[in-house]
Amino acid sequence: MPNIRLGDQGSAVAEIRAILVAQNLLPDTSGPDDMLATEGGWASPEAVFDPALDHAVRAFQQHRGLLADGIVGPATYRALLESSYHLGSRVLLYRLSSPMTGDDVAALQSRLQNLGYYPSLVDGVFGEATHTALGRYQAEYGLSSDGICGPATLRSLERLGNRITGGSPHAIREEERVRRSGPQLSGKRVLIDAGSGGNHPLSTGDVADLEERVLADLAQRLEGRMGAAGMDTFVSHSESSAPDDSERARTANAVDADLVIALRCAHHPTATASGVASFYFGNNHGSYSTIGRNLASFIQREIVARTGLYDCRTHPRTWPILRETRMPTALIEIGYITNPTDASWLDDPAHRDTVAEAILVAVKRVYLLGENDRPTGTYTFADLIAAERAIS
Repeated sequence: MPNIRLGDQGSAVAEIRAILVAQNLLPDTSGPDDMLATEGGWASPEAVFDPALDHAVRAFQQHRGLLADGIVGPATYRALLESSYHLGSRVLLYRLSSPMTGDDVAALQSRLQNLGYYPSLVDGVFGEATHTALGRYQAEYGLSSDGICGPATLRSLERLGNRITGGSPHAIREEERVRRSGPQLSGKRVLIDAGSGGNHPLSTGDVADLEERVLADLAQRLEGRMGAAGMDTFVSHSESSAPDDSERARTANAVDADLVIALRCAHHPTATASGVASFYFGNNHGSYSTIGRNLASFIQREIVARTGLYDCRTHPRTWPILRETRMPTALIEIGYITNPTDASWLDDPAHRDTVAEAILVAVKRVYLLGENDRPTGTYTFADLIAAERAIS
């Protein structure tokens, strides 16, 4: 769908307004229409993207972990549709080719998690894990074990109510998997996902070429260092292809990686925007990847300590590359390619070496679990290799 923003009008604007009204982010002004004069003629007030709607869209985006720019693009529109579903508003079932997504799915996952049947992330995606958990619940409560959430299953869940359990099963499983794998990097499987220049509207011409070259080179440098540490590395795509984030997530799941490192450049219409930021999966349902958050935090701190780049902090997001990967994932925006100073900094191979080393050390910190650790910014590649050899 095309981007919808302040000043636009039409049925899509009316749909966006209706969803936000239902969430109490806008007052309900429906009623006898007083037509408004617009550049294109006359239009119903509900079908005009006015300043009030712009403010509501930004509030919604901020709440859902999206870029709060007031523009309803594909990601925001998808999030709006997902937010309009409430548990019981439709039958939920597992579809392999196009999984159902929405707040109703997240509510079902939360119910099943509180009852001890669903140990995975509450991500709002009705995947195989949700299907299996629902089937187990149905079997134990005398229902047809078909993995479909229809009226009978909903009535059963409502009778039971919410039973609160201690801690997040998914967080416990993530942390235990890291603990059991040990501190040594050798044998760990990591997928490196380099972004593609030209995928952003602000990435064109020379900017796109530089972005492509910087990210591909950084991925190669990181892959080389991880290989030297004995890690098994994979790349999400060839340099000649530019798959979307869902395709990249499917590749990570197919190779069954332990971690995913996604490398990106940031973009902003204002050329002064600068710095490095890191992201992990987290949503407004209170669910997040514990190890993904730790990994993103370690990477952010190591890069800032070693480079002096402006610290734009670590943030939870629901982007497909973070949400659809089954393993902990960190996405790093290593600088603003639209900022001349950041772009010049990224164009220096020595600086990319520093970033690659920072990321590798951060991965090591994840597996050290706070033991035999060193202050941020002081652990060198040589130290790491020596430690790996000592363990082996």
